Amino acid sequence: MVKEIERAGIPVVHMATVVPISLTIGANRIIPGVGIPYPLGNPPLGEEASKKIRRKMVERALKALQTEVTEQTVFED
Repeated sequence: MVKEIERAGIPVVHMATVVPISLTIGANRIIPGVGIPYPLGNPPLGEEASKKIRRKMVERALKALQTEVTEQTVFED
């Protein structure tokens, strides 16, 4: 689905915990998730720390959406 949305001219960020799968499906902008059970946070660290993780990931995703890419790109820290 990611590729179809991109073909329509809408940039997409794929947040996933297993980056090789994102690469296999052809996602252009990839943000690695934290872990399988909690891709966008880490509840054992507490609500405040988990919220900081989520905010950082969303900020990274917004930056990725604004970045022109010509090939698959993984946006790390």
